[in-house]
Amino acid sequence: MIDTGDKTAKATPFGWGILGSGQTAGQFAADLALVPGASLVGNFSRTTANAKRFQENFGSKRAYSDIDAFVADPEIDAVYIATPNSVHVAQALKSIRSGKAILTEKPLAPSHTEASVIEREATRANVFAMEAMGTRFLPAIAAAKAKVDAGEIGAIRKITAELSYEHPYDPKTRYFSRSLGGGASRDLGISCVSLAMFFLGQPQKVSGLWHAAPNGIDISSEIVLHYDHVKAELSCGFDRNGKNHFIIEGTTGTIRLNAPFTEARELTIYQGFSRQALFSPLSGPGGTIGKILDRLPVPGRTVEEYDFDGNGRQFEAIALMDAMRQGKTGSAIMPIADSISSLRAINIVLSQPATQRVIRL
Repeated sequence: MIDTGDKTAKATPFGWGILGSGQTAGQFAADLALVPGASLVGNFSRTTANAKRFQENFGSKRAYSDIDAFVADPEIDAVYIATPNSVHVAQALKSIRSGKAILTEKPLAPSHTEASVIEREATRANVFAMEAMGTRFLPAIAAAKAKVDAGEIGAIRKITAELSYEHPYDPKTRYFSRSLGGGASRDLGISCVSLAMFFLGQPQKVSGLWHAAPNGIDISSEIVLHYDHVKAELSCGFDRNGKNHFIIEGTTGTIRLNAPFTEARELTIYQGFSRQALFSPLSGPGGTIGKILDRLPVPGRTVEEYDFDGNGRQFEAIALMDAMRQGKTGSAIMPIADSISSLRAINIVLSQPATQRVIRL
């Protein structure tokens, strides 16, 4: 079990449990091997066969198909929840009430009101809780935040982001299933909204629109966060493959988190470029001239590499472990209050009727 008392705490083994056996759970399990002191104690899946298969692939000590036995395991300090969106709340609360810290894959909950329940229960139990918004912990994102905070691009005047991956319409998949908590806004848009708030804080106003798949689930959305003299224009969708970058325009320069920004391994800094030159259809990132410029040395443009091993999920695991070893019950980088605010923004947009354009697939 974790020791939070002295300087040797970092060497103390830290036990992880993983709820889920899909691709995301596998990526997290693989990345734990990169985390000093981390041990994969147990994994849970609804069937014994899947639990055993995951155990064999990733070397956990124990495989469970009984969730009550899983959360009762005394060697598990924290639970990583990588199950369908629709069961995040129930599993998070069960883990918290068993005294386990939680790291819950995005979205933390289907709505901001349910996320608030998780926050309340974690506070009551004095248990660490955090949404697994791993993007905030990537080295490239940390570098971009430090540059913005240091005034290297002046005051932010606009953020533009897109995160879109095409998925064929199938109401049985997690992307489009209502019962599994599907929809582009909570699956993809949450990353855009959360990162924009990381740089800009809480918006004064939220606006936007969304488009419906044949079963009424949001297949795409556009979300605008309004601040004094600043806007964050964000889009997401299952209807296309997008540019998937994140652009921060300042008064004296621009930072582009290169695609896919959710796994950012490099950032591009522009100084002395006009907005028109940077973001016109031809010369913007992904445009014809933009692609040429990205291969040539250009005065005023620098590219910084922030490569890492694995999938990048180790950084959020390290952050949780460090925070818990300091006796904290939340993260300063990814507080639950931010998770609640991001979900509130999405819920504001989705509470409106869908636009008239119903997408037929």
